[in-house]
Amino acid sequence: MTTDPLRVAAITGAAQGIGRRTAELLAASGYALALLDRAPVTGFDALSVVGDVSDEGDVAGFAQAVQDRYGRVDVLVNNAGISCIGPAEDTPAAMWRQVLEVNLTGPFLLSQVLGRQMLTQGQGSIVNISSVAGLRGIGDRAAYNASKHGLIGLTRTLAVEWGGRGVRVNAVCPGWVKTEMDEADQASGGYVDTDITEHTPAGRFATPEDIAQAVAYLADPARSGYVNGATLSVDGGWAADGSWPALRLGARDR
Repeated sequence: MTTDPLRVAAITGAAQGIGRRTAELLAASGYALALLDRAPVTGFDALSVVGDVSDEGDVAGFAQAVQDRYGRVDVLVNNAGISCIGPAEDTPAAMWRQVLEVNLTGPFLLSQVLGRQMLTQGQGSIVNISSVAGLRGIGDRAAYNASKHGLIGLTRTLAVEWGGRGVRVNAVCPGWVKTEMDEADQASGGYVDTDITEHTPAGRFATPEDIAQAVAYLADPARSGYVNGATLSVDGGWAADGSWPALRLGARDR
């Protein structure tokens, strides 16, 4: 009797939302988990490390813990992120830097240190969680938009550098997802549910499950082994739609 080789997935921001659902789905698919979050991640039989993705020491410690525990890493999901809502002219420089550090520098640091392990193995998949805000300009989110556009640029660059050495790098671009982050953003008074559902051709928010399934597809070389440098929109058609409101909503009633 033979057993499948160990497959290891490292996931950041796994305590809640998209990260947690992705961890659940990959665990159910047979991956061993290594989880990094600023809060303790409970409920998994996994390596769980408390740390900040923008801190080089924390990232190095996490990578070493993954190597010590599993001896390899097959998938990295750069999911951890923070938002910042407000006019560009009122955005403090310190907040700008914090958003860029977490949303862009963090994925770079994780990709660099765990990517080295993947390159040594000659195989691996990195999935960066960008956003529809990385594809379009969305008002009152200068720092967030810039970080997510930058993450797509990083994705494409690493895909070019590493694709020929067995490491694929892709991005998932969610639309609005019903998570704890969305609830906190709505509490600021910036938007309501109908602002999203009436703009999205699919007529609903995404769920963490929608995004996790896309991540699982990109993680699996059997299903996506020739997909490299892609930006997969999981946004219900948001980025594709250039309609005005009456035309968009009228199409639902035909």
